Order: sequence, then C-alpha cells, then structure tokens
Amino acid sequence: MKPLAKLRLVLLAPLALAAFVSTPTFAQTEVIIRQAPPAERVEVIPAERPGYAWDRGHWRWEGGAYAWVPGHWQPVMRNARWEPGHWESHGPNWYWREGHWIR
Repeated sequence: MKPLAKLRLVLLAPLALAAFVSTPTFAQTEVIIRQAPPAERVEVIPAERPGYAWDRGHWRWEGGAYAWVPGHWQPVMRNARWEPGHWESHGPNWYWREGHWIR
C-alpha cells in the first residue's frame, strides 16, 4: 500500500467510526398535543403480500390539525413483528408513538 493511501486510511477510519457512533439509529420528533385524535377510519386491508407487513392507517398531527395517513405495505424485517404507530393518552396530553419492529 502506498504511503498516501495508508495516511488516508489512518485519518478517515476514526472519522467514519465517529460518524457511525454519533448517528442515532432511531431518531424521531416527539409529538405531544392536547387534542385527542379522531376515531380511527375503517380500512379494508388488502390480501396478504408475501415479504411485506401491512402498516395500518393513522392520524398524524400536521399544521395544527389531524390529517389521515392511509395504510401501506412495508418490507418485513426477519424475526420481528410490527408494532403499529399509535396515540397514547397521559393526563390531558396525547403522545404519538411511532410504529417499529420488535424482535
């Protein structure tokens, strides 16, 4: 290996590691509001699609009001089950819990 290539590797490896370690694997904005979400809409779940999990529709807080996000398919994560996103009530506040895979 050429000396310049070795120097690049020596200098870039710690930077790459630092970038990897400092990047959160699951970052999300926490949504806390006082207005309860509307009742869930009834959605027809399409026929099963091999290799995909159905993520049901939900209400999202957007611009000071709720907006419906329709359900969609997402690729299955091996050896995990999908926990859908949902709103939780704590006292007068409502918190959005993002959907995620549970192993």
